[in-house]
Amino acid sequence: MFFDILQIIVFLLVVVGIAIPLGIYMKKVYSNERTFISRLIAPIENFIYRILRINPLEEMNWKQYAGSLLTFNVLGILILMAILMSQKYLPLNPQGFGGMNFTLALNTATSFVTNTNWQAYSGESTLSYFSQMTGLTVQNFLSAATGMCVAIALIRGLVRKQTKLIGNFWSDLVKSVLYILLPIAIIIALILVSQGAIQNLSNYHIVTTLEGAKQILPMGPVASQEAIKELGTNGGGFFNANSAHPFENPNAISNFIEMMSILIIPIGLVFTFERMTGNKRQGYVIFFAMLILFILMFSTIYFSEIKGNPLLANLGIGSPTSFEGKEVRFGIMNSSLFSTITTATSTGAVNNMHSSLTPIGGMIPLLQIMLGEVIFGGVGAGFYSIMVFVLFTIFIVGLMVGRTPEYLGKKIESFEVKMAILAILIPSVVILIGSGIASITNAGTSSILNKGPHGLTEMLYAFSSAAGNNGSAFAGLNANTVFYNLGLAFTMFAGRFGCIIPVLAISGSLSDKKIIPESSGTFKTTTVMFVFLLIAIVLIIGALTFFPALSLGPLVEHLQLWRS
Repeated sequence: MFFDILQIIVFLLVVVGIAIPLGIYMKKVYSNERTFISRLIAPIENFIYRILRINPLEEMNWKQYAGSLLTFNVLGILILMAILMSQKYLPLNPQGFGGMNFTLALNTATSFVTNTNWQAYSGESTLSYFSQMTGLTVQNFLSAATGMCVAIALIRGLVRKQTKLIGNFWSDLVKSVLYILLPIAIIIALILVSQGAIQNLSNYHIVTTLEGAKQILPMGPVASQEAIKELGTNGGGFFNANSAHPFENPNAISNFIEMMSILIIPIGLVFTFERMTGNKRQGYVIFFAMLILFILMFSTIYFSEIKGNPLLANLGIGSPTSFEGKEVRFGIMNSSLFSTITTATSTGAVNNMHSSLTPIGGMIPLLQIMLGEVIFGGVGAGFYSIMVFVLFTIFIVGLMVGRTPEYLGKKIESFEVKMAILAILIPSVVILIGSGIASITNAGTSSILNKGPHGLTEMLYAFSSAAGNNGSAFAGLNANTVFYNLGLAFTMFAGRFGCIIPVLAISGSLSDKKIIPESSGTFKTTTVMFVFLLIAIVLIIGALTFFPALSLGPLVEHLQLWRS
């Protein structure tokens, strides 16, 4: 256990050590300052603007920004659907895979455009290299960039005063891809290749095993997709086993790199925020609130898995420590940490099967998604989600103690609170309604592998993962049906844009306000007390919303397990 604790400390130090300078760098990118790669990237950036006839200096109000964002993403869904349904006739398809049917293509396209990467199919037996590269990998970049755009637009709304303009979506999108995502993804891909992740366009290999059986080894451009899947908190695996597959995640070093890749941009954006606002203490408050929640969630999973399954001990098998569903090369510590990271963010990549976690160990990933993945969260999405809770906390505390609800000199009024409530409510509503419908219809229950509380958790996890734009699955659920393809596609779209639109509305409202000086009536938002108030609000809202559902699923399963 000592070395496990040492590893988590070293891991967090390395991640934060990279995230701080990255956050400073991102501030320069979005503030149109020169960076050390501007000489290389600026000509490409300007060429894109000329081709698309974009004036990067022409800023938008929040409605124009939201309209551009929605239009771009809807077109992305339609184009990706066309690629997936017609891949039989497209190049780079050495295995001759046919096209997807309409409902699966709609589900998959919506999934990757919304940064969810829910996969109701097995990648190595369904998709061609062309579909993986020009369809999925491209959207891994663009969906991540979309989240970053919204985060930066919100920061501008907090910083600016008496203006309706919050930036240019097209310029923010291009900068996110060219200056941030693409260069880092190339470096990560090269590191993964050096560790054994494959990267080729070969036909699948047929090999003879030691037992004399024939086995097909899938090939493909894996490392390049793996890099942006983690960096962009996308999560979609090239293979069905995702990051548990040795071709995607060969060893402990690649596992460390992948976990680090998931967190550096979400944490970095917190430091971008504190640089753009010029208020370091505000950034520290958000960072430490996220960090405390992260450690709390990780500790719960880790100790639950260490305690393991009591039935194994009762059978005299030995240690009850739960290795079920885990790769031996990663062990309890790295499996628990990966599960925490991938659901604290909106990533969805897995290096172990969440369905095989102990009931409490499996409940924590589910709870993190339900909370809106505010514990660091997805690229951009985590930051704007936690800021929704910050504004909500300020409003509630202001009512409780009679202080003026202000943040960074801006009064938090009814419009901002209504939008914040919408951003919290919409994903929660679609999770509970979708799970409820699934649990009482044959179309929903016929797909579950396990009956009882575990089966309910499978359905609840699916709709939570879709609404939270996470993409990980609880396994056991056959999601490639008309009911789940259509239901989860709607849930993914509503979960993504039902949060983004209110956030952009908040940005537009705040940017139009004037900054007022702090007074004795202003509630301080840079104190240790506010950190714990923010944490309390996140947990209380999550508990009030989802505790009944969790009680019928993982909590009941936990009680049944230990009673046995």
